[in-house]
Amino acid sequence: MMFRWILESYRTFLWALVLSVAVWVAAVTSADPDETRALLSAVPLKVIGQDPGLVINSSLPTEVDVALRAPHSVWEIIDADPQTVQAILDLSGLSSGEHSLDLQIQINARPVQIVSVSPGMVTFTLEDLAAQTFSVDLVQVGEPAIGYQAGEISFAPLEVVVAGAQSQVQKVDRARISVRLDGIRENLEQSLPVEVLDENGQKVDGVTVSPETVFVTLPVSQQGGYRDVAVKVNMTGRVASGYRLTDISVFPPVVTVFASDAELVGNLPGVVETQPLELQSAKQDISSRVALNLPPGISVVGEQTVLVQAGVSPIESSITLSGEKVEFVNLGDGLMAQVSPSTVDVIVSGPLPLLDTLTRQNVRVTVDLSGLVIGTYQVAAKVDVLISDVVVESILPNTMEVVIALATTPAPTPTP
Repeated sequence: MMFRWILESYRTFLWALVLSVAVWVAAVTSADPDETRALLSAVPLKVIGQDPGLVINSSLPTEVDVALRAPHSVWEIIDADPQTVQAILDLSGLSSGEHSLDLQIQINARPVQIVSVSPGMVTFTLEDLAAQTFSVDLVQVGEPAIGYQAGEISFAPLEVVVAGAQSQVQKVDRARISVRLDGIRENLEQSLPVEVLDENGQKVDGVTVSPETVFVTLPVSQQGGYRDVAVKVNMTGRVASGYRLTDISVFPPVVTVFASDAELVGNLPGVVETQPLELQSAKQDISSRVALNLPPGISVVGEQTVLVQAGVSPIESSITLSGEKVEFVNLGDGLMAQVSPSTVDVIVSGPLPLLDTLTRQNVRVTVDLSGLVIGTYQVAAKVDVLISDVVVESILPNTMEVVIALATTPAPTPTP
């Protein structure tokens, strides 16, 4: 009897426990629902366990796309700290050869379910790490500027170590640096990158070079009888009235001169003038090639003229147009209007030559009465200038009083 009661009570207790757990799960699920979605950003791939004597000789994905299923509260943790999810490629214990491995996804949050990983598996090749020492070859490209000569070039270090996958290192035929001398006029002291090339002169990728750069020193000196001098523009005349000279430039700004007697160029003041550039009555920019004014026995190396460019712009100014009459536009039928004041002062600005030609016929001041009925209004005036590049700066006053009333019909004049 007692045993039957205990058995029935146990079953009742068990059912009560199951129901309570189900109710709790339902309550938790409704309060913190599951969400299935992809991570906001791809997960960086981390490689661990690689043998230091081996190197990966194939491309690996740098990032992995991951989709998860987790409660909303867990997603908040993951979104706040992207490092909560990590993608790992473990190379522990692997030897040289081709391998295919599944990526490991580690998530520092619970509960969570991995829905998808792309890519889920990677295939790669491990090769023995190789290193080889190469002497650095020097290649000079171009020539110094005319009148200059390069001395003996030196660089250090003379050798570099090329390391990487054995198959890639075996492709390397030589290491070199390239020194460009095109138009150089002064000593060269520069760190240049080392290139590693195969037997066909093509760059070999996938290897490291130590050191990556070589420091190069090259003395450059000027030959006797040659000298660099600055160019000064010689101008005559004046630009047109109402215009100004904004800037002037010369190209090249420095020229190389030569004389068989080195003392002649040595006595130059360091600057040579151009032949006169005529500015008389200029109203627009000037671009002209001009010869140089050189002493006897001295000549220019290369181009015999220089390009001179001068900027010419009109002088900006402003004037006040006093007593400009105000006109009505769009006044309704059967209405009349009075404005106070009936005239305004207009201040305009622009190029001085245009302002000198400005007349009252070129300026119109209007008040738009569209939609206005009988009454008193404060209305802003509008100014139209019929000459381009002339700008209205202000209207005095800008707002005026307009009184609109019914138009009166004049009484007929009696006939004698």
